[in-house]
Amino acid sequence: MRTATVTRNTLETQITVSLNLDGTGVGRFETGVPFLDHMMDQIARHGLIDLDVKAVGDLHIDAHHTVEDIGITLGQAFAKAIGDKKGIRRYGHAYVPLDEALSRVVIDLSGRPGLVYNVDYTRACIGQFDVDLFSEFFHGFVNHSMVTLHIDNLRGHNSHHQAETIFKAFGRALRMACEHDERMAGITPSTKGTLSV
Repeated sequence: MRTATVTRNTLETQITVSLNLDGTGVGRFETGVPFLDHMMDQIARHGLIDLDVKAVGDLHIDAHHTVEDIGITLGQAFAKAIGDKKGIRRYGHAYVPLDEALSRVVIDLSGRPGLVYNVDYTRACIGQFDVDLFSEFFHGFVNHSMVTLHIDNLRGHNSHHQAETIFKAFGRALRMACEHDERMAGITPSTKGTLSV
């Protein structure tokens, strides 16, 4: 089983992430940031990843440190769980609609961190959640999972729908990239022979 648990403690946040890449999509979240919990549940459900995230952060200031540090810790746990990447597909992509909104996510488990994030939200907040923090979440994830990630919201005028299509597509793209390819059994999907440097 490709599983990992990572705990990250700083003066700003205390976070534990446990995940199982070969799960059934069960999510448990206690972060103090309800809308982020809702979005991470999309990753779990659509990625078929069992995901447990517990966080205590300096929410009396704002949610920035908590959201970014959850992304960092999730990235660390993913990198630990995916291992040497032998026999996986490596690349994943998904288009996901929700009513008027449509998003595309493309991922490469390349060993090189990079984020291209093209999202113009139609409002600054969804409830109490600052939509700028989604970019911080994904930056934290890619920098510590060592993946290349392209996120494009192609259309949408409801910010909740925009965000939800992004997270659903991210879960589905991640699931595709992590899947075992029988024809690549025991083989690293790179002409370099490694995806770790």
